Amino acid sequence: MFAGAAALLGVTAGQAQAAEVSYATKCIPPEGIGLPDIEGTTKADITAPATAKVGDTVEVVWKFTQAASKNPDIIDLPPDSVEPSGTLKAAGAQTADIAMKGPRENPAIPKGDPMVLSDMKGTLKLTTAGQVTLTPDAYVVNALMTDTKCAPTETVQPAVTITVTAGGGGSSGSSSPSGSTTPSATPSGSQTPSASTTPSPTATGTGDDGGQTDFTGKIVDIPYTCDTPLGVKKATSPIQINAKKDGGSYDLTVKFKKSVMDSPIDIPAGMVKPTMQVVLGGADTGSVKVEGRLNSEPIPQNDPIEIPDLTGTYKPGATGEATLSPGVLTIEAMGTTTICTPDSSVVSLTLDTEEQASGASGGSGSASSGGSTTTSGGLAETGSGDHGTLKALGLVAGTAILLGGAVFTFMPGRRHLR
Repeated sequence: MFAGAAALLGVTAGQAQAAEVSYATKCIPPEGIGLPDIEGTTKADITAPATAKVGDTVEVVWKFTQAASKNPDIIDLPPDSVEPSGTLKAAGAQTADIAMKGPRENPAIPKGDPMVLSDMKGTLKLTTAGQVTLTPDAYVVNALMTDTKCAPTETVQPAVTITVTAGGGGSSGSSSPSGSTTPSATPSGSQTPSASTTPSPTATGTGDDGGQTDFTGKIVDIPYTCDTPLGVKKATSPIQINAKKDGGSYDLTVKFKKSVMDSPIDIPAGMVKPTMQVVLGGADTGSVKVEGRLNSEPIPQNDPIEIPDLTGTYKPGATGEATLSPGVLTIEAMGTTTICTPDSSVVSLTLDTEEQASGASGGSGSASSGGSTTTSGGLAETGSGDHGTLKALGLVAGTAILLGGAVFTFMPGRRHLR
């Protein structure tokens, strides 16, 4: 349950009034997860001024006193993972659709507990004298970046009525956009990127120098900004790029020295797939896609999601010193995609290369990895790939049900990989 009253934006608006309305609701889970529609009951408490004048801009608050269902006994929803939005209908002397939105602010919601949604707010500028009724309508619940759409299945009765009298004509209230909210706090587990690490001179090798074939890169700290199902987060990980010369090409191995993320759920084997773009510099340009194997063992809840060695093939497109730096990291886990972009570029390995036909240089070639290619001159192919097991997170009437989705919690300073 929520407490408190709405602040009024119109300085001449009268005392606030609040009333609860209950209505039958049908909620449609996200597509592709195989869940049936849910029939439930929504109870909404609407707060608005009892009286106001033409020209006033007033704020309206929608409190959810009851969501359509409880959180089932499948997954605990983490804090600040649920965001509601919806429409409030104005009718009578003035008709309008009032956009309502609440912040992504909620306590942890254990399995089986009632769903907790934040207050939604919106504004309405009054233009006509008379009686204006306010009635809750459809709403959307976004949980862990998936939408469940809920709409009335019966005629909803108005919750409150504003008596609007003739005014001075000018708006006396705030011009804040409808549904504006105070930004929510930074999600727990995030950290400010560490200062750029200045590495010692990077490892250098020459394929023609004494028959050397193995080249070991320096370990460099890479600060990442990650776009996750829970929003933007920060993480830093030590990374090393090694190479083994094979004819005119190089077999690359990228090693993560620390895990930077924990799993909030039990993840079965074969459901986590990491890839990275190794950025080329110096004499060469473009990027090389390297990939890791699927997780061979289940990952228990709260255990680190350890990133395995990522491998791929670099085919030089130029003669000279080519630098290799960790680039965009993509992690696909059972239908969700997390994309981490480096805040700065740090060279791990330098190679003396010889140009190969159809190599990576010049912005028009490609760098291969296991038969797949990426366009030179940028970080291509960083989106999700084939999601044959796509099951994501389904939200049923304001409740998250895990059907194969994974959400990453970024943790600084996790233990070294074994």
